[in-house]
Amino acid sequence: MAAPQILIIGGGIAGPVLGLHLKLRGYEPIVYERLHHFVDLGVGLLLQPNGLKVLSFIPGLLESIDGGKVESLISYSTLPEDEGLLGRNDVPTTFSEKYGSPMMGVRRTTLHASLVAACEKHGVEVKWDHQCTAFEQHEDSVTATFANGETAAGSFLIGCDGLHSVIRIGLFGKETASYTGLTQAGGVCSTPASLRKPPAMTNFYGNGGHMITYPINDKECSWALTLREEEHPETWHAASSNILQKIKDSPQSTWAFGAGDLIKATDKVVKYGLYDRPQLTSWHKDRVVLLGDAAHPTSPHLGQGANQAFEDIYHLTAFLDELNLSREALPTSELAKVFKAYENKRIERTSLLVKKAREQGNSRVVSGVEKCKERDEVYRQSLTDGGHAQSEVFAAMYADSLGFKPIPSVPA
Repeated sequence: MAAPQILIIGGGIAGPVLGLHLKLRGYEPIVYERLHHFVDLGVGLLLQPNGLKVLSFIPGLLESIDGGKVESLISYSTLPEDEGLLGRNDVPTTFSEKYGSPMMGVRRTTLHASLVAACEKHGVEVKWDHQCTAFEQHEDSVTATFANGETAAGSFLIGCDGLHSVIRIGLFGKETASYTGLTQAGGVCSTPASLRKPPAMTNFYGNGGHMITYPINDKECSWALTLREEEHPETWHAASSNILQKIKDSPQSTWAFGAGDLIKATDKVVKYGLYDRPQLTSWHKDRVVLLGDAAHPTSPHLGQGANQAFEDIYHLTAFLDELNLSREALPTSELAKVFKAYENKRIERTSLLVKKAREQGNSRVVSGVEKCKERDEVYRQSLTDGGHAQSEVFAAMYADSLGFKPIPSVPA
């Protein structure tokens, strides 16, 4: 019997990883991406142990990724009234032993290219220039329609199409997004000499703003600047030359300890507003299910967006293993068992992390000297207790991945 064909809508970061996990389990996934080709946004991703564990199950993938390992956590206050080192620890050096994987920064485009190359190697088809506009469910299949006029049918469909998910809207309608009061701008540049050693995730806390940076390879780093300011569109495009110049002329470009140097050394930035969306209580209907940002969009303050999508992939495919041992096309009633088990496993956890990410953003970005000093003291204490507090935070994020098991062999 032929393996079921599965439609994956969205070929960014999560879609190819999902396609690879399904293919290695004996399914026939096809990944559909709306863009015509790779787009270098000039941003990085922080791959954390829980996400890297999922990627490690794809043969040869990690070896193909050029990234920068994070070995230390360092924080500075750029507040003139409290300027200086808040603290430092080397907690990330324990991750490989504790969780089986390190913490690593990578250029988003580099990771994407490695994922697409892995798809080609393992026989996962990626179709570019396929923007899904609608889908229709049938008794034993689902059909997707694309802007180029093509259609495709599969046993079931997985929406990995991100923040502005067409699949989510098709399932549950268009929700109202509310502005959080925060914007974020980010870019990639050559690592300033002051930030090269040790290879660290470094936080800078200022008045009304926060900045973070981490290495993405031996020579470059990624950075992101979060500010409390007027509403900005929720777009992920290269900023105009005017916006770039405003960032280069901003007070943050004069921040000490290498923070301002990052801004000055960057030629292309992305800037976007950060918005909240209502939490979904279900991620599926019949033969269509959501995954990653399409299911649980989050603010970026924990660096867990892609990593949680990878956890989704692990659990969804693990439940397919458990409830569909023969890898056959399932009736809708049996698919519902898979999707419900996946939701029960994931909704509570992702909802908690979305909440914690929002809280982290609000605690980092405060205004006024006294409030900033109070914030600085909190982070000073968290970095001067031998890393105990931060180790507990990371343990809560990574503990689930300790039970992750490699992809089982395809049944004969």
